[in-house]
Amino acid sequence: MKIVAAKKILKANDQLAAENRARFDAAGVLACNLVGSPGCGKTTLLEAVFPHIRPHCAPGVIEGDIAGSLDAQRIERLGVPVVQINTDGACHLDAAMVGAAAAGLDLNAIDLLVIENVGNLVCTAGFDLGEHVRVLVLSVAEGHDKPLKYPAIFQGSHALVVSKMDLVPHTDFSIEEVRAAMRRLAPEARVFELSARTGQGIEPFAQWLLEKRQAHGAA
Repeated sequence: MKIVAAKKILKANDQLAAENRARFDAAGVLACNLVGSPGCGKTTLLEAVFPHIRPHCAPGVIEGDIAGSLDAQRIERLGVPVVQINTDGACHLDAAMVGAAAAGLDLNAIDLLVIENVGNLVCTAGFDLGEHVRVLVLSVAEGHDKPLKYPAIFQGSHALVVSKMDLVPHTDFSIEEVRAAMRRLAPEARVFELSARTGQGIEPFAQWLLEKRQAHGAA
């Protein structure tokens, strides 16, 4: 019987992630790993934020889904370059998948690459894809207890987007509890409250992305 340790697999992934990151750096691309549960609003967020950033930088997207290409089709309708990854059952993207998908994009024509990960709060926390920043989306419909239940994904994120804020009056969601949890788990992370449906809070998040892109380009 042959046993392969998980640490060995993760080490191999980290090596490929470093190669991806070097490739993005060489092209002057800021890579953002967008994570969150299924239905939290990741694609809708991109549809709302891209019009704010496109006058200033050129976005591209890698879409990760277990099956289908519905989200990629939505991004394509915006005129944004997109490559679809179907994981065929895997609950997360890995660095090898992202590297292969990136080969289908003209990185020299992109300033910001958003990697929309498979909807999952567990597996996505453990795999570096070669990104420079990780943005976690949490919808108010999921409840404010998620940072306590899934701390790793919150700890490893540079920003938390609390989405669907227009639904707060219809829930018992507490933004104060979420902010308190983030101060414990990731005190340096920014927290954005927004609604892609109404446009509330989209501009500050778009500006944060642009600032991250500009800082990366300067570096």
